[in-house]
Amino acid sequence: MSKVGITETILRDAHQSLIATRMTTDEMMPVVSKLDDIGYHSLECWGGATFDSCLRFLNEDPWERLRKIRAAAPKTKLQMLFRGQNILGYRHYADDIVEYFVQKSIANGIDILRIFDALNDVRNLQTAINATKKEKGHVQATICYTISPVHNIESFVKMGKQLEEMGADSICVKDMAGLLKPYTAYDLIKALKETVKIPIQLHTHYTSGVASMTYLKAIEAGVDVVDTALSPFALGTSQPPTEPLVATLQGTEYDTGLDLDKITEITPYFDKLRTEVLESGLLNPKLLKVDINTLKYQVPGGMLSNLVSQLKQAGKEDKFEEVLQEVPRVREDLGFPPLVTPSSQIVGTQAVLNVISGERYKMISNETKGIVRGEYGKTPVEIKPEIRKKIIGDEKPITCRPADQIKPELEKTREACKEYMEQDEDVLSYALFEQVAVKFFEQRKAKKYKMDVELANTEEKTHPV
Repeated sequence: MSKVGITETILRDAHQSLIATRMTTDEMMPVVSKLDDIGYHSLECWGGATFDSCLRFLNEDPWERLRKIRAAAPKTKLQMLFRGQNILGYRHYADDIVEYFVQKSIANGIDILRIFDALNDVRNLQTAINATKKEKGHVQATICYTISPVHNIESFVKMGKQLEEMGADSICVKDMAGLLKPYTAYDLIKALKETVKIPIQLHTHYTSGVASMTYLKAIEAGVDVVDTALSPFALGTSQPPTEPLVATLQGTEYDTGLDLDKITEITPYFDKLRTEVLESGLLNPKLLKVDINTLKYQVPGGMLSNLVSQLKQAGKEDKFEEVLQEVPRVREDLGFPPLVTPSSQIVGTQAVLNVISGERYKMISNETKGIVRGEYGKTPVEIKPEIRKKIIGDEKPITCRPADQIKPELEKTREACKEYMEQDEDVLSYALFEQVAVKFFEQRKAKKYKMDVELANTEEKTHPV
């Protein structure tokens, strides 16, 4: 057994999970070079919700963030989370957009793309895998871990073999809801290691309180890399903390080889940041507690808070327990999708609608219809004909790969946003988040104009005519 690799998530999933992806580039930059010196397997710093959040809430260019991190961390592999045919958005995009996004991600500094599909439909991964191979990036193909009557070790191992045959360089078992328990993790990782030749990485969240124990058993089973977060932004709905795991493995056959003293030199910086976000109210202490309902209802932490807020808006907070019981029923009706973006939001919203309307499927969201129509891909189990009829009537569902029905979009998108473009990558920002991107482009233009005026005034004062 060689040393265990650590992917540090402090720059992406840790703050996405705890403070809604609000860490700014300026807050990251003072410590990026120190993180680069640690010797991590990789730094997860981009993708997921960071792209949307940069444009929508922080008035930042996500591409510029990536370039800055790359320049400050030349030694460590940079990693991103990529939603397959959804890229970083919430619908399927045409193949030419997916290919161009992969090309630009790698050109701007990404080394490893962790590519997943919310339904574990491998057809939705193929374009992104091929594009990453073409650009000489590292394909980390993903198994979304979930629990249901149709998901088991055998089915996950079968998918792992399929991903290896599709060209994956490594496989990630992505446990987005913190459902993977220690002994199951041991059996799953062991079975995968016996079946595939490529490295296996494990990602989990601390939501249910078992994550560090899960990592320890996975490490004993031979997992190659695990995802952790520096302690100020660990635990709760985030990842297990980096420092205790490094300390636990020191001097064993699984030693990470990382210097704990160097890591703890960085921790105070994020401690200070954590104190600031706690005081600002951005970090809700509720997100830090163990929630055993996660294991009971198989609902990710972020989904739980969405359900609460939807019920609050409807003035039906007393129906929370009812909704939690409805979630597994809706999930079964929709073919047992894993609960990860966007399927978690779709199942949760439909469960809320079923409960507050007092009748199941009296009100049906467009996204629920989309899943039943096959717009997101093939569900793990075929949807029952009576459920299909109730939700989409006599419409014929899509049986091909959904993106096969999407015409090329890149040139049309480029034409639509040409007045705003200052860099090639702007077309991709526009393709994914049109209105949000336009607002950002207009603010960027206004800021540039203001700076030009200030510069001209300064020059005039310095060199009067």
